[in-house]
Amino acid sequence: MLVETNRNALEAAKILHKERIKDIGKVIAEKMDVMEGMVSSMANILRILHNEGGKMTLDELDAVVVDIIDKTNKALSDCLTVVTSLLEKYAIDPKQIGRLEVGSETVIDKSKSIKTWLMCIFEKCGNTEIEGVDSTNACYGGTAALFNCVNWVQSSSWDGRYGLVVATDSAVYAEGPARPTGGAAAIAMLIGPNAPIAFENRYRGTHMAHAYDFYKPNLASEYPVVDGKLSQTCYLKALDSCYKRFCNKFEKGEGHQFSLLDADYVAFHSPYNKLVQKSFARLLFNDFSRHASSVGKDAQEKLEPYAGLSEEESYSSRDLEKVSQQAAKPLYDEKVQPSTLLPKQVGNMYTASLYAALASIIHNKYSTLEGQRVLMFSYGSGLASTMFSLKIREGQHPFILSNIAEAMDLQSKLESQHEGRKRWLQLVAEFFGPLNHVLHEPSPNLLERELKLPQQPT
Repeated sequence: MLVETNRNALEAAKILHKERIKDIGKVIAEKMDVMEGMVSSMANILRILHNEGGKMTLDELDAVVVDIIDKTNKALSDCLTVVTSLLEKYAIDPKQIGRLEVGSETVIDKSKSIKTWLMCIFEKCGNTEIEGVDSTNACYGGTAALFNCVNWVQSSSWDGRYGLVVATDSAVYAEGPARPTGGAAAIAMLIGPNAPIAFENRYRGTHMAHAYDFYKPNLASEYPVVDGKLSQTCYLKALDSCYKRFCNKFEKGEGHQFSLLDADYVAFHSPYNKLVQKSFARLLFNDFSRHASSVGKDAQEKLEPYAGLSEEESYSSRDLEKVSQQAAKPLYDEKVQPSTLLPKQVGNMYTASLYAALASIIHNKYSTLEGQRVLMFSYGSGLASTMFSLKIREGQHPFILSNIAEAMDLQSKLESQHEGRKRWLQLVAEFFGPLNHVLHEPSPNLLERELKLPQQPT
């Protein structure tokens, strides 16, 4: 099985912060490979998938590109590609890796971890002393794996080598309104000292609970069982809880109240962009409820009629949802929009989604990011969630922001097209009628390499 067949792969190298050892953080260098079968005409693809009767409207989906994903799992081959590329781009000796953690909800084997497959890269160099295995809880697994690696570097167990985190998933759905939101990505994150992206560890807020909002009871299928309405409510309730806990810890540590004005950028787990808009508006309503003057006069006037709502009532109020998004729009454009490039283009990436949003911020704003704070919200159904913050520094060569942005080269990679893309669109147009889409010749330089999976025993 070749890596580049019918898939999106997103690759990143990232180093993250710990306070005990100076600037433990994460270095990002990303690669986006565009999957065969990408379509830019939302109205037509919804007609194709739902026979013109789909529940999800163009406004609800709010995506730039729909990715039609082959049901064949690509999470393993994506991992091999991104890890190999990370090590090569930053001239990291595989022997310098001391811990390897993988976050994924894509089931490859019910016993064998994805991490063990990745060991084939390190065994060649004689490095088999690498701790860590996989973390799984829906879209939260990547964050759990990341925290595990950062905590290892912070601990007395750290042996001075790098930690390596991989978040990888193929988000596939059965026929229905969720199918157009699916995407796929793999992101690799390198953990070590003197990083440009530093954790503010004291201000982490976590919320865990039991829910059946999204789950996969059929182990023979990658298709989840999804309760869309419940999942959105669980997401927003978890967001509220994490934000309140984050704010309380920040206020104890800094001695002043936290509001969205204290965050330069905000990145969310992004199943679809409409939920990101609702989530940021929800944070603004939280600020209004806690300290009205922190949201500005115009927002206060818009939100004042809803001040008397109970917390439960606020989750079901469509009027509040609409008005809060209107009130939040100026801040959303400033603080959130820069994070939406990859999530909008690729779709839901499950465990990789939040870190693709962070990569988008770096791509769009790297020249002005030094000294800025990025607020991060990670959510996985079932449910697990955390809000944490990062501070951006210039870093040390080669892990500096300008190098990272240049190495990612996201825009040209997003514009690149697989050889099969043009033909796929032509076939769709012939069968279903013309698409509102301009066909372009595919880039001949889409792929940097193709890696094969280790052969499985027969």
